[in-house]
Amino acid sequence: MIRSRDHPRYESLKIREKLVNGFKAGIVCAEGLIAHGRGEAFDYLVGEKTIELAMESTRVAVATLSLAEHPVISVNGNTAALVPDEIVHLSNATNALLEVNLFHRTEERMDKIIDHLKMHGAANVLGKDANARIPNISHERAKMDKEGIYKADVVLVPLEDGDRCEALVNMGKTVIVVDLNPLSRTAQAASITIVDNVIRAIPNMARLADELAKSPKTELERICASYDNKKILEKIIRRIKMI
Repeated sequence: MIRSRDHPRYESLKIREKLVNGFKAGIVCAEGLIAHGRGEAFDYLVGEKTIELAMESTRVAVATLSLAEHPVISVNGNTAALVPDEIVHLSNATNALLEVNLFHRTEERMDKIIDHLKMHGAANVLGKDANARIPNISHERAKMDKEGIYKADVVLVPLEDGDRCEALVNMGKTVIVVDLNPLSRTAQAASITIVDNVIRAIPNMARLADELAKSPKTELERICASYDNKKILEKIIRRIKMI
Protein backbone atom coordinates (compact mmCIF):
# COMPACT_ATOMS: atom_id res chain seq x y z
CA MET A 1 0.00 0.00 0.00
CA ILE A 2 1.28 3.46 -0.95
CA ARG A 3 1.41 5.69 2.12
CA SER A 4 3.63 8.60 1.04
CA ARG A 5 1.13 11.12 -0.36
CA ASP A 6 3.96 13.67 -0.61
CA HIS A 7 5.85 11.45 -3.07
CA PRO A 8 6.29 13.37 -6.37
CA ARG A 9 5.01 10.34 -8.32
CA TYR A 10 2.17 9.54 -5.92
CA GLU A 11 -0.60 9.45 -8.57
CA SER A 12 1.52 7.36 -10.91
CA LEU A 13 2.34 4.95 -8.09
CA LYS A 14 -1.36 4.55 -7.30
CA ILE A 15 -2.04 3.57 -10.91
CA ARG A 16 0.82 1.08 -10.89
CA GLU A 17 -0.50 -0.43 -7.65
CA LYS A 18 -3.95 -0.89 -9.23
CA LEU A 19 -2.38 -2.69 -12.18
CA VAL A 20 -0.23 -4.89 -9.96
CA ASN A 21 -3.28 -5.81 -7.90
CA GLY A 22 -5.13 -6.51 -11.12
CA PHE A 23 -2.28 -8.75 -12.22
CA LYS A 24 -2.34 -10.67 -8.95
CA ALA A 25 -6.12 -11.08 -9.32
CA GLY A 26 -5.75 -12.48 -12.83
CA ILE A 27 -7.39 -9.50 -14.55
CA VAL A 28 -4.28 -7.86 -15.99
CA CYS A 29 -1.75 -9.90 -17.96
CA ALA A 30 2.02 -9.40 -17.72
CA GLU A 31 2.08 -7.83 -21.17
CA GLY A 32 -0.46 -5.28 -19.93
CA LEU A 33 2.05 -4.01 -17.38
CA ILE A 34 4.54 -3.37 -20.18
CA ALA A 35 1.88 -1.63 -22.27
CA HIS A 36 1.07 0.70 -19.38
CA GLY A 37 4.72 1.68 -19.01
CA ARG A 38 4.87 2.56 -22.71
CA GLY A 39 1.76 4.70 -22.37
CA GLU A 40 3.08 6.42 -19.26
CA ALA A 41 6.16 7.51 -21.22
CA PHE A 42 3.91 9.27 -23.75
CA ASP A 43 1.88 10.78 -20.92
CA TYR A 44 4.94 12.80 -19.92
CA LEU A 45 4.83 14.45 -23.36
CA VAL A 46 1.36 15.90 -22.77
CA GLY A 47 2.22 17.01 -19.25
CA GLU A 48 0.36 14.17 -17.48
CA LYS A 49 -2.89 16.12 -17.81
CA THR A 50 -5.88 16.32 -20.10
CA ILE A 51 -5.01 18.96 -22.68
CA GLU A 52 -7.67 21.08 -24.38
CA LEU A 53 -7.35 19.21 -27.68
CA ALA A 54 -7.96 15.90 -25.93
CA MET A 55 -11.00 17.37 -24.21
CA GLU A 56 -12.38 18.42 -27.59
CA SER A 57 -12.09 14.83 -28.83
CA THR A 58 -13.61 13.57 -25.58
CA ARG A 59 -16.68 15.75 -25.99
CA VAL A 60 -17.18 14.60 -29.58
CA ALA A 61 -16.70 10.99 -28.51
CA VAL A 62 -19.43 11.23 -25.87
CA ALA A 63 -21.81 12.94 -28.26
CA THR A 64 -21.12 10.22 -30.85
CA LEU A 65 -21.81 7.46 -28.32
CA SER A 66 -25.01 9.21 -27.28
CA LEU A 67 -26.20 9.47 -30.89
CA ALA A 68 -25.38 5.86 -31.73
CA GLU A 69 -28.08 3.28 -32.33
CA HIS A 70 -26.01 0.40 -30.95
CA PRO A 71 -22.94 1.68 -29.05
CA VAL A 72 -20.54 -0.79 -27.46
CA ILE A 73 -17.62 -0.26 -25.08
CA SER A 74 -14.83 -2.79 -25.51
CA VAL A 75 -13.02 -3.57 -22.25
CA ASN A 76 -9.62 -5.15 -21.71
CA GLY A 77 -7.80 -6.08 -18.51
CA ASN A 78 -6.01 -2.78 -17.93
CA THR A 79 -9.21 -0.76 -18.38
CA ALA A 80 -11.13 -3.06 -16.04
CA ALA A 81 -8.42 -2.76 -13.39
CA LEU A 82 -7.96 1.01 -13.63
CA VAL A 83 -11.44 2.50 -14.16
CA PRO A 84 -14.13 -0.14 -13.50
CA ASP A 85 -16.61 2.21 -11.80
CA GLU A 86 -16.20 4.89 -14.45
CA ILE A 87 -16.51 2.49 -17.39
CA VAL A 88 -19.76 1.10 -15.94
CA HIS A 89 -21.01 4.65 -15.31
CA LEU A 90 -20.24 5.61 -18.92
CA SER A 91 -21.98 2.49 -20.18
CA ASN A 92 -25.13 3.33 -18.25
CA ALA A 93 -25.08 7.02 -19.17
CA THR A 94 -24.80 6.36 -22.92
CA ASN A 95 -26.80 3.09 -23.08
CA ALA A 96 -23.70 1.38 -24.41
CA LEU A 97 -23.17 -2.36 -23.99
CA LEU A 98 -19.99 -3.62 -22.34
CA GLU A 99 -18.01 -6.37 -24.06
CA VAL A 100 -14.75 -7.87 -22.80
CA ASN A 101 -12.24 -8.37 -25.61
CA LEU A 102 -8.72 -9.65 -24.95
CA PHE A 103 -5.56 -10.24 -26.96
CA HIS A 104 -4.26 -12.65 -24.30
CA ARG A 105 -7.56 -14.45 -23.88
CA THR A 106 -8.24 -17.37 -21.57
CA GLU A 107 -11.63 -18.46 -20.31
CA GLU A 108 -10.47 -17.99 -16.71
CA ARG A 109 -9.36 -14.42 -17.37
CA MET A 110 -12.58 -13.63 -19.25
CA ASP A 111 -14.61 -14.85 -16.27
CA LYS A 112 -12.56 -12.81 -13.80
CA ILE A 113 -12.90 -9.57 -15.76
CA ILE A 114 -16.63 -10.06 -16.31
CA ASP A 115 -17.13 -10.80 -12.60
CA HIS A 116 -15.00 -7.78 -11.70
CA LEU A 117 -17.14 -5.45 -13.84
CA LYS A 118 -20.31 -6.88 -12.34
CA MET A 119 -18.92 -6.30 -8.86
CA HIS A 120 -18.62 -2.65 -9.89
CA GLY A 121 -22.22 -2.40 -11.00
CA ALA A 122 -22.41 -3.78 -14.53
CA ALA A 123 -25.71 -5.57 -15.10
CA ASN A 124 -24.65 -7.44 -18.21
CA VAL A 125 -21.26 -7.96 -19.84
CA LEU A 126 -20.78 -9.60 -23.24
CA GLY A 127 -17.72 -11.36 -24.60
CA LYS A 128 -17.73 -14.75 -22.92
CA ASP A 129 -19.69 -16.51 -25.63
CA ALA A 130 -18.00 -14.97 -28.66
CA ASN A 131 -19.94 -16.15 -31.70
CA ALA A 132 -18.56 -13.90 -34.45
CA ARG A 133 -15.16 -12.81 -35.75
CA ILE A 134 -13.64 -9.63 -37.14
CA PRO A 135 -12.58 -10.32 -40.75
CA ASN A 136 -8.85 -10.52 -41.54
CA ILE A 137 -7.73 -10.74 -37.90
CA SER A 138 -6.13 -14.02 -36.82
CA HIS A 139 -5.50 -13.43 -33.10
CA GLU A 140 -7.88 -13.73 -30.15
CA ARG A 141 -9.12 -10.14 -30.36
CA ALA A 142 -10.97 -11.12 -33.54
CA LYS A 143 -13.53 -12.87 -31.35
CA MET A 144 -16.66 -10.82 -30.66
CA ASP A 145 -20.31 -11.11 -29.81
CA LYS A 146 -22.94 -10.88 -32.56
CA GLU A 147 -25.08 -8.69 -30.32
CA GLY A 148 -22.11 -6.59 -29.22
CA ILE A 149 -19.14 -5.33 -31.22
CA TYR A 150 -20.21 -7.18 -34.36
CA LYS A 151 -23.54 -5.35 -34.42
CA ALA A 152 -22.26 -2.00 -33.15
CA ASP A 153 -22.32 1.18 -35.18
CA VAL A 154 -20.03 2.94 -32.67
CA VAL A 155 -17.30 1.20 -30.66
CA LEU A 156 -15.23 2.75 -27.87
CA VAL A 157 -11.97 0.90 -27.56
CA PRO A 158 -9.68 2.15 -24.77
CA LEU A 159 -6.09 0.92 -25.05
CA GLU A 160 -6.46 -0.45 -28.55
CA ASP A 161 -4.43 -2.62 -30.96
CA GLY A 162 -3.92 -0.99 -34.34
CA ASP A 163 -4.89 -3.90 -36.54
CA ARG A 164 -8.25 -4.37 -34.84
CA CYS A 165 -8.97 -0.66 -35.01
CA GLU A 166 -8.33 -0.67 -38.75
CA ALA A 167 -10.46 -3.79 -39.22
CA LEU A 168 -13.39 -2.31 -37.27
CA VAL A 169 -13.22 0.88 -39.32
CA ASN A 170 -13.17 -1.23 -42.49
CA MET A 171 -16.37 -2.90 -41.24
CA GLY A 172 -18.01 0.53 -41.39
CA LYS A 173 -17.96 1.27 -37.68
CA THR A 174 -17.18 4.58 -36.01
CA VAL A 175 -14.25 3.73 -33.73
CA ILE A 176 -13.34 5.85 -30.72
CA VAL A 177 -9.97 5.13 -29.13
CA VAL A 178 -7.96 6.34 -26.14
CA ASP A 179 -4.27 6.38 -27.08
CA LEU A 180 -1.48 8.53 -25.66
CA ASN A 181 0.63 8.08 -28.79
CA PRO A 182 -0.80 10.31 -31.56
CA LEU A 183 1.50 8.64 -34.11
CA SER A 184 0.36 5.08 -33.45
CA ARG A 185 -1.51 3.07 -36.05
CA THR A 186 -4.48 3.00 -33.69
CA ALA A 187 -4.58 6.78 -33.27
CA GLN A 188 -4.20 7.38 -36.99
CA ALA A 189 -6.79 4.79 -38.07
CA ALA A 190 -9.53 5.70 -35.57
CA SER A 191 -12.53 7.87 -36.29
CA ILE A 192 -12.07 9.77 -33.02
CA THR A 193 -8.80 9.64 -31.05
CA ILE A 194 -8.59 10.83 -27.45
CA VAL A 195 -4.90 11.46 -26.75
CA ASP A 196 -5.10 11.07 -23.01
CA ASN A 197 -4.49 8.63 -20.19
CA VAL A 198 -7.39 6.23 -19.76
CA ILE A 199 -7.52 7.09 -16.04
CA ARG A 200 -8.48 10.65 -17.02
CA ALA A 201 -10.29 10.02 -20.30
CA ILE A 202 -12.93 7.58 -19.03
CA PRO A 203 -13.89 9.67 -15.97
CA ASN A 204 -14.07 12.73 -18.23
CA MET A 205 -16.34 10.83 -20.61
CA ALA A 206 -18.58 9.67 -17.78
CA ARG A 207 -18.94 13.22 -16.47
CA LEU A 208 -19.67 14.63 -19.92
CA ALA A 209 -22.21 11.88 -20.57
CA ASP A 210 -24.14 13.07 -17.51
CA GLU A 211 -23.92 16.68 -18.69
CA LEU A 212 -25.14 15.85 -22.20
CA ALA A 213 -27.79 13.36 -21.12
CA LYS A 214 -30.66 15.79 -21.65
CA SER A 215 -29.22 17.54 -24.69
CA PRO A 216 -31.38 17.44 -27.82
CA LYS A 217 -30.19 15.44 -30.80
CA THR A 218 -29.51 18.64 -32.72
CA GLU A 219 -27.05 19.79 -30.05
CA LEU A 220 -25.19 16.47 -30.11
CA GLU A 221 -25.02 16.61 -33.89
CA ARG A 222 -23.69 20.18 -33.69
CA ILE A 223 -20.88 19.03 -31.38
CA CYS A 224 -19.84 16.35 -33.88
CA ALA A 225 -20.37 18.30 -37.09
CA SER A 226 -17.05 20.06 -37.56
CA TYR A 227 -14.75 17.53 -35.91
CA ASP A 228 -11.65 16.54 -37.90
CA ASN A 229 -9.59 13.79 -36.22
CA LYS A 230 -6.57 14.24 -38.51
CA LYS A 231 -6.35 17.94 -37.71
CA ILE A 232 -6.59 17.29 -33.97
CA LEU A 233 -3.77 14.74 -34.16
CA GLU A 234 -1.62 17.11 -36.23
CA LYS A 235 -2.07 19.85 -33.62
CA ILE A 236 -1.18 17.49 -30.78
CA ILE A 237 1.94 16.29 -32.61
CA ARG A 238 3.03 19.91 -33.16
CA ARG A 239 2.43 20.62 -29.48
CA ILE A 240 4.63 17.69 -28.45
CA LYS A 241 7.38 18.79 -30.84
CA MET A 242 7.50 22.17 -29.12
CA ILE A 243 8.39 20.66 -25.74
